[in-house]
Amino acid sequence: MADSEEITLGMMRKHLYAAVVCDALDSLGFRNQSPRIALHPQTVDAVLVGRCQTTLWTDMAHEDPAPYALELEAVDACVADDVMIAAAHGSARSGVWGELLSTAAMNRGCVGAIVDGSVRDVRQMRAMHFPVFARGRCIYDSLNRQRVIDCNVPVEIDGVTFSPGDLVIADTDGVVVVPQDVEHEAIQLAWNKVNAENVTRDAIKGGMKATEAYRKYGVL
Repeated sequence: MADSEEITLGMMRKHLYAAVVCDALDSLGFRNQSPRIALHPQTVDAVLVGRCQTTLWTDMAHEDPAPYALELEAVDACVADDVMIAAAHGSARSGVWGELLSTAAMNRGCVGAIVDGSVRDVRQMRAMHFPVFARGRCIYDSLNRQRVIDCNVPVEIDGVTFSPGDLVIADTDGVVVVPQDVEHEAIQLAWNKVNAENVTRDAIKGGMKATEAYRKYGVL
């Protein structure tokens, strides 16, 4: 059984998933760590694991005096294993994330993006195998429609706080963010539960009734 210090991001990508991490956080009393709104995989069906690099967006209806300025700064500030968080309040006014930002982010080591809003260039991002989760798609450019107003700050998506450096895990079930002060404990609990679930599943496949398996292993 791995110790929490030994559970790397690579191991999490291979063995963990969003729901089991959400369960671990529930057991620690952190019961609001996953937005209930749907943030769908737009490009690849994969488990995305990394550290939050945050941007806060707003809608606009005037000419932008410095188009794309802060979003480009945020992308250039990415480091290995970052996940770009675009908190755009669910706006469908434009596609705030696309092929060029994905290319620039990947070059900096960013492993994916989570957008509380819309994206575009989905075909191109899919060809890049760059994981992007979003509410939907919009063909319009963000120029003079939406812009980043702050970055590297705590942001909210559906009442859930994403802080810079927090661990985030996303897959087809949803998105969950792990506060840094409980990260080691939460990930160890999730790791243990995955191992227990494997034992339970094997027992049920072997013919054990579900009620007996739950009584014996305490995992569902």
